[in-house]
Amino acid sequence: MSELLRNPAALFDIRGKVAIVTGASGAFGSLAARVLAAAGARMVLAAGNAEELERTAAACREVGAEVATVCRRPNAEADCEAIMDTAAGRFGGVDILAVGSGLNDPCPIVDMSPQRFESVMSGNVTGAWLLCRAFGRRAIAQGRGGKVILMSSARGKLGHPAGYSAYCASKAATDGLTHALGCEWGKYGITVNAIAPTVFRSALTAWMFEDTEKGRATREGMLARIPLGRLGEPEDLAGPLLFLASRASDFHTGHTLYADGGYTAG
Repeated sequence: MSELLRNPAALFDIRGKVAIVTGASGAFGSLAARVLAAAGARMVLAAGNAEELERTAAACREVGAEVATVCRRPNAEADCEAIMDTAAGRFGGVDILAVGSGLNDPCPIVDMSPQRFESVMSGNVTGAWLLCRAFGRRAIAQGRGGKVILMSSARGKLGHPAGYSAYCASKAATDGLTHALGCEWGKYGITVNAIAPTVFRSALTAWMFEDTEKGRATREGMLARIPLGRLGEPEDLAGPLLFLASRASDFHTGHTLYADGGYTAG
């Protein structure tokens, strides 16, 4: 029996790894940063909101993590290169990339302008593609493998009646990018996977958890389709995140992992 099987918890050990988290001021990015920092990773956090970025950085430092920040969104090649340069300059390399940046802009397709559609696609797909390219160049050159975690959604698989034509298309494209890079980078020991939640508690979704007429109606409609009978909590994403960032997932790549209480199973 290998030493890792004698001590299975060691499979999830990421102490000393260099983790880049983008969208670190948002719900998923902030959570990813806190989880990876608490697990012992050295952190490079990127976001466009300087105040929220520093709040996330402070939370990571509180658990003893070394943290560097970059106040930039992955809107262009230069932004992504600056993020990678920060990791290389501060910590000597890159090991983990968690892409938490993205957006939604619900609108009926008949009313949506091409510019609004392209904005969602750019924020959710092009930015992730640029980050992956920049990360891949560094990780391949280093020759020690790497971990990429993209942010998908149950909406990459399922439609939504509330004007989600851009968002659903962008998350389906995220799944496609996950599959493609999982195949392309396997020979380098770089795994590429995506986490796809349904609704989980955050500042943006707090109203769905409240005891108001709108909150109850929306929540009950969702719960009718979630076999586990509840909406998601941040802790429900922490386990999949650590799994995909660690050696525990070394034989898993090109997958979209649904953290949705069974929502997409039915």
